[in-house]
Amino acid sequence: MKALEDVKILDFTHVQSGPTCTQLLAWFGADVIKVERPGVGDATRGQLRDIPDVDSLYFTMLNHNKRSVTLNSKSEKGKEILTKLIEECDVMVENFAPGALDRMGFPWETIQEINPRMIYASIKGFGPGPYEDCKVYENVAQCAGGAASTTGMLGGVPIVTGAQIGDSGTGLHLAMGIVTALYHREKSGRGQRVSAAMQDGVLNLCRVKLRDQQRLEHGPLEEYSQFGEGIPFGEATPRAGNDSGGGQPGRILKCKGWETDPDAYTYFITQAAVWKNICDVIGKPEWKEDENFATPPARLPHLNEVFGAIEEWTMTKTKFEVMEICNPLNIPVGPILSMKEIAEEPSLRETGTMVEVDHPERGSYLSVGCPIKLSDSPVEVERSPLLGEHTEEILKDVVGLSDEEISEAKEAGAV
Repeated sequence: MKALEDVKILDFTHVQSGPTCTQLLAWFGADVIKVERPGVGDATRGQLRDIPDVDSLYFTMLNHNKRSVTLNSKSEKGKEILTKLIEECDVMVENFAPGALDRMGFPWETIQEINPRMIYASIKGFGPGPYEDCKVYENVAQCAGGAASTTGMLGGVPIVTGAQIGDSGTGLHLAMGIVTALYHREKSGRGQRVSAAMQDGVLNLCRVKLRDQQRLEHGPLEEYSQFGEGIPFGEATPRAGNDSGGGQPGRILKCKGWETDPDAYTYFITQAAVWKNICDVIGKPEWKEDENFATPPARLPHLNEVFGAIEEWTMTKTKFEVMEICNPLNIPVGPILSMKEIAEEPSLRETGTMVEVDHPERGSYLSVGCPIKLSDSPVEVERSPLLGEHTEEILKDVVGLSDEEISEAKEAGAV
């Protein structure tokens, strides 16, 4: 039995943040009914297409294991069908612009009257406050949530990360809120509102930088490279390049072949517990007892020299050779893996972290699988639905319409 097998989700989400949330719930067995506009559907079906007139990878990789129903919720018949869907479902998820569902005639108060057990979950760009009506996209969320100001090289422009911490990150937060509300409903018998703001989600993932903002009030951040370089700190947490951001200094270092391979690098952490092993590996045994290097506090002003010596060694090895040498010695290192290397890594397919999916129009494509593994509820990744593929099925099984009523709904332009 799937973990969420008896849960029905009414999915009014689009693009990335909301679909990330509902796809995760669908992977765990929820019946996710994706509601789309007739003839149009989710905007990402047509965005960044690599094959003409075929659903894009942007859409297919975010909408696995779902059913698609087309519905014109502005028509009277469409409103009747939506009302019935709200009665029959457990959760309604949306990431519309602020006030969109209210204008459709379905504010939270109305939804609660139709189905008091309904959990109504929303993703917005900002929470209540001066910016709550503003539209937000991924990079805007990264900037407004504090991530961009602390990412990049010291003295350079702020940088956004390729990890979709604003969209997908907030979707994951919302999924956690929905499951929590479902658990609470088992005791209370009532649904509730669940909300996740993209700014809040990004900030939650940047908490270590908020930690450093408060530490900065009591003196310089000694584990940051600029401390050892004698560069004064300002009033805000600075950009720290590839510094580790934790108590164990780390950096990205060149490996053999870096001149021609843009990903021939490794991340190397100088963990205090294995410092003597590091000294032996890089040919600096004298540093074990040197007062400038023997202890973590002593090394902080000399990090450039430390990592310079380590890099001289890593440049003689491939990034995989660095792993082979360092891992048995418990030295934390990690290769910089390109998306090509990840796509070709067999172990990720064996665990279901990456999956091959067959699609009736585009053929086979590679996608991410569920990143969370449950021992008794394995995930089977199914292809994304075609636009309106399950409309009649849902109108019969969930809404309870007859064939004649479905024909009438089609003629009325409701589906």
